Amino acid sequence: MAKHITLMDTTLRDGEQTQGVSFSPEEKISLAKALLSRLKVDRIEVASARVSDGEQKGVARINEWAAVEGYDQCVEVLGFVDKTKSVDWIVAAGGKVINLLTKGSEKHCRKQLGKTLDQHLSGIKATVAYAQAKGLKVNVYFEDWSNGYADSPDYVYALADGLADCGIIHFMLPDTLGVMAPNEVYDSLRDMIQRFPNHRFDFHPHNDYGLATANVMAAVNAGIDSIHCTVNCLGERAGNASLAEVTVVLRDKMGLDLNIDESHIVGVSQMVESFTGKFVANNAPVLGLDVFTQTAGIHADGDKKGNLYVTKLHPERFARKRTYALGKMSGKASLEKNLEELGISLSSDEQKRVLQRVVELGDSKQRISSDDLPFIIADVLENNEYQHVALTRCDLESHLNEQATANIEIEIDGIAYAAEGEGNGGFDAFTSALNMALQKLDLNLPELVDYKVHIPRGGHTNALTEASITWELAGGAKMTTRAMHANQVMAGIEATIRLINRLVHERQTN
Repeated sequence: MAKHITLMDTTLRDGEQTQGVSFSPEEKISLAKALLSRLKVDRIEVASARVSDGEQKGVARINEWAAVEGYDQCVEVLGFVDKTKSVDWIVAAGGKVINLLTKGSEKHCRKQLGKTLDQHLSGIKATVAYAQAKGLKVNVYFEDWSNGYADSPDYVYALADGLADCGIIHFMLPDTLGVMAPNEVYDSLRDMIQRFPNHRFDFHPHNDYGLATANVMAAVNAGIDSIHCTVNCLGERAGNASLAEVTVVLRDKMGLDLNIDESHIVGVSQMVESFTGKFVANNAPVLGLDVFTQTAGIHADGDKKGNLYVTKLHPERFARKRTYALGKMSGKASLEKNLEELGISLSSDEQKRVLQRVVELGDSKQRISSDDLPFIIADVLENNEYQHVALTRCDLESHLNEQATANIEIEIDGIAYAAEGEGNGGFDAFTSALNMALQKLDLNLPELVDYKVHIPRGGHTNALTEASITWELAGGAKMTTRAMHANQVMAGIEATIRLINRLVHERQTN
């Protein structure tokens, strides 16, 4: 059987050391439930003792829920070497486990505490004994262990040896400042495990060099079976190891067994984004918006012909879908994949025209999503290639509490006509100017009876916009023209020019 690795998530404690992050009690209980009952994390660290009364009430709510659901031994709180204060705070909140913060570095012990190792050990043992008398299980952090081991290994050995008979469950070894490389992680942890075979060690990495996940692999190779991480890599400075990355790497690259339910990784990540306002990068492994998007047309073609660009790290594992980007690098297969997803059928000629339009938009740096595609299709198919009328200039000005103005030039069958107009907004000013130009040709703009603007679901301020305008012609007949543009006013203007093209065409053919 594959070796089992347990994960301790510290998003609710160490994650709050991210600049600007503070979870409310309601957010903490919601996230604790999601981590334990949905994502199936083995343990969670939810707070630091003695922070505030509000924090204590939030921890109490988590512990109440955990006791009912059978997770009471999975909820841990950071405490300090203060004999009774942290313990009493945790016990009052219904806690069952204390993670005691001790100094794993001789420099920290001497310079920050002003104590010798023996003095520090005396305080630790007194706090541990009190916690155990109050019914708490005790884990111990060796803060700044990575620097402590590098600078004064004898201090680290003496600290671990001095606590050997104290009933500690987990000895937690943090790379507090994220300074270690994988070879250093392996050598130091291997040494600790061999020296103290009866200790159970956890590894707590940080990501300052971008090596947190690689360091986790080294730790597991050294014999560690308990890893600390956070959702979305939250944590002080560059953050902790990413739970998502650690999960897939340990499973896929090391063949290890974990309890994590991958189908909830993205959902919990999005919950943390919502609570913190800290969003993962679009190219963040597993979680990023773009990581299951193929951009190059050759990739879409390879997938269409035989899933040539599909790997073990497929999106369905995480309740996601593979998408094919639309833009200047799109090919026929990219378009076909999107049409298939939308359930839209087009002829070969129509696909060619739509693809040409997609590439043109992408070449102008327009971001295109699959939600834009129906607009693009409608825009392309709406265009009947009438080229009697062209808008060659359109200057619009709008000022607060003043009428908008339009200064336009249209070219009709090679002859240019200039006009100006005013109106209640840019589009109204444009139609006023257009009417002035059309009068020179004995043409009138029909009455506008309906004007709709559509923006794709989830659209941003620069989203492609479809304008759909219905006009009432002479005799009561109605005609609808559509156009698409990132500028909402220009979408309406182009739909109007499309109407004029039709009217001129009809007059010339009748």
